[in-house]
Amino acid sequence: MVFATRWTRETSCRVVVRCAWAGSDPLMVAYHDEEWGVPCHDDRDLFERLILEGFQAGLSWATILRKREAFIRAFDGFDPAIVAAYGTEDVARLLTDAGIVRNRLKIAAAISNAEAFLQTQRDFGSFAKFIWRFAPAPRSSRLATLDGIPATSPESDAMSKDLKNRGFRFVGSTICYAFMQSAGLVDDHVAGCFRAVAPVRC
Repeated sequence: MVFATRWTRETSCRVVVRCAWAGSDPLMVAYHDEEWGVPCHDDRDLFERLILEGFQAGLSWATILRKREAFIRAFDGFDPAIVAAYGTEDVARLLTDAGIVRNRLKIAAAISNAEAFLQTQRDFGSFAKFIWRFAPAPRSSRLATLDGIPATSPESDAMSKDLKNRGFRFVGSTICYAFMQSAGLVDDHVAGCFRAVAPVRC
């Protein structure tokens, strides 16, 4: 199983080795290089990532990345206070926005999740303080292949259960694990990837 792939940037002769799932799509490469696995403690960013992971269910992540800017515009910069106040006119607007994923259940979940997000902030002082309780201890060594990356974990199971109890939707364990990867609660860059070093904090 290929664990990492070599890509040569057009602007340099330096060969960059990264996790093979990033491929050669510029959006996927940028996401891999700049975001995936980087610890995030900013509540607005965490809200965006959680909502986008929910919209990704049943679709490819590349599809969501291509629509990301449209999502940001449509959802008012993913400000949870604004999204939580959306009404029927906003739902109708979103359902006619061809730039995003026009799924009524996912749109409704994004709005109710914003409400639950704000309540969680009130309960814990910040959403980051709540969500980072589920971060596992770092692995003692890097995973050798993509086959070793799990779809879920005991921590994502616990996160999913707690989020559902707080009123969140589209937060199954698989979605939660992908969110944990995105937000850097886990760092699944495989051995040999140039990002397989201690990441910066956003």
